[in-house]
Amino acid sequence: MRVAAIDCGTNSIRLLVADVPPAGPATDLLRRMEVVRLGQGVDATGRLAPEAIERTRLVLAEYAAQARELGAERVRMVATSASRDAANRADFEQMVLTTLGQLPDVVPGVEEAGLSFLGATASLTGITAPYLVVDIGGGSTEFVLGDADGVRAARSVDIGCVRLTERHLRSDPPPPDEVQGAEADIRAALALVAAEVPVGETVSLVGVAGTVTTVAALALGLPSYDPDAIHGSRIPVAAVRSVAAGLLTATRAKRAAYPVMHPGRVDVIGAGSLILRVVMDAFDLDEVVVSEHDILDGIALRLARS
Repeated sequence: MRVAAIDCGTNSIRLLVADVPPAGPATDLLRRMEVVRLGQGVDATGRLAPEAIERTRLVLAEYAAQARELGAERVRMVATSASRDAANRADFEQMVLTTLGQLPDVVPGVEEAGLSFLGATASLTGITAPYLVVDIGGGSTEFVLGDADGVRAARSVDIGCVRLTERHLRSDPPPPDEVQGAEADIRAALALVAAEVPVGETVSLVGVAGTVTTVAALALGLPSYDPDAIHGSRIPVAAVRSVAAGLLTATRAKRAAYPVMHPGRVDVIGAGSLILRVVMDAFDLDEVVVSEHDILDGIALRLARS
C-alpha cells in the first residue's frame, strides 16, 4: 500500500511517501524535512505563535500536493509535543484541516513513543534486546523499552532541544551556569523516566531523530551528511561526551560551519547533544546505536498494516 506519513514536531515537519508491503521493509518514494519551529516560544507563552503556524502551513501545503501527485492511498499526520501543550491548539488543527483535508492526530506521548519504537527498530539488525529507544525531539523526549515482541514500557518527558534552549541556553556560547541549569532539568526528567521504565534492563540503546544523527555524523567525522554511513553506526559514550562538550562551547558561527549541520539545528543542537550525553551517563550506557528511521517510519508502517 502506498501511504503518506507526516510528522509535525516542535522543531520540524517531515514527510515520507512509501510503498509498504504486508511484511518486510518499506520502499521510500520521497522523504522531506523542513524546519518550521512550530514550537517557537510555546514553553514560555503556552500558545503557538501565528507566524509559526503560517510557516507550518506553507510547508504542509507542499506536502499535501506531493502526496496527491504520488498517489498515496492513505495519509496520516501526527502532531506531537508543541501541539499537545498549546492553548490555541484549535487554531493549528483548523489550519491542518483546511490545508490537508483532514485533522492531525495530536497523539499522547506514550503513543508517540510506540511509533518511534516501531520505526526505529524495524530496519536494525545485529543488536541485542531489550532495546531502549530514545527519541530526542524539540519539545519532548520519548523513552521506550522493548524487544521483538513490542513495547514493554514507555515514558515521554518534556525535555527537548528547543524547550531547553529557550529555557536555559540563551547565551552564545552558554556559560557553565546555563548548561548546569539545563542538565538539572534533564536529570529531574530522567528520574521520572526511571520510575516507570526499567532502564536497568537495557542491553542496546537506540537513538533516533535529528539530534542523535547529527551527533553521530560529527563523531564519525563525516565530510557531509550521509544517512547510509550514519544508520546502524555505534557511537561510544566518550565520543558523545566529546561532541556535546564541543557544541556547548562553540559559537553559533562555528556550529553553523560544520558540513553535516542542518541550518535549522544550529541553534538547538547544543541542548540536544546535552540530553543524549546526560541520558547515557545517568543510565550508564556505553554506546548508542543510531537509527535514521524513527516515528515517521512507524507512522507509515502502522498506517499501511493496521
